[in-house]
Amino acid sequence: MDKNFYLQYATVEDKHWWFVGRRRIINQVISKLKLPKNAEILEAGCGTGGNLNMLAQYGTVSAMELDEIACQFANERQVTTVKVGSLPDKIPFTGQYDLIVILDVIEHLDDDLAALRALYAKLKLGGWLLVTVPAYQFLWSQHDEINHHKRRYILTQLTKVVKQAGFKVRHSSYFNAFLFPAVALVRLLKNFLRLDQNSHVSSDLAIPTKPINNFLTFLFASERHIVSKMKVPFGVSILLLAQKNI
Repeated sequence: MDKNFYLQYATVEDKHWWFVGRRRIINQVISKLKLPKNAEILEAGCGTGGNLNMLAQYGTVSAMELDEIACQFANERQVTTVKVGSLPDKIPFTGQYDLIVILDVIEHLDDDLAALRALYAKLKLGGWLLVTVPAYQFLWSQHDEINHHKRRYILTQLTKVVKQAGFKVRHSSYFNAFLFPAVALVRLLKNFLRLDQNSHVSSDLAIPTKPINNFLTFLFASERHIVSKMKVPFGVSILLLAQKNI
């Protein structure tokens, strides 16, 4: 990603409604996994480290990130030593894990299947993989361009590649469904009117006024009670939970 994006990312990750809401949804899903006490957890592609404190509630966290600037920001949180690494063949850890989370990462990769196979090899038998990705190619926007995305997914597409990597899919769902109509309308209008075409910083990361940000956080995060239990038929993003067969 662009350096300007990481600088913006680091300043908003702890309070922007999208990051906070997604983190609460992920936390809810993980809380139901019955991980072993002091589980070994890997976040692959941790960005500037906004999820590390949440993950540390469940065990010992390892984390890797491709970008050195993002690693610096993540290490400032002093949760764990974040190492530079990449998928599929430059994972800087030798251990195996009870849980691997890879949140909005594989859409950046040329070979998502190779990356997932590499993570399969790093899981213990019975270990869990938690993946999130952006949904629907028709929602492609300048935000995807700035993030250097290769693709957006539909649920069947993500499920297929995860199964090809050897995993057993246990649960999958779209999420960010309540805000889907508004997000879709805004992105389609921006694309039609060619707004933000020359921007090097994503307007999607601008924090709204505090009352609006609080409301959007509440609305988005409230989906955690649904997404963790059932399959939502549409949304701006996709969540998938898979397991390495025992």
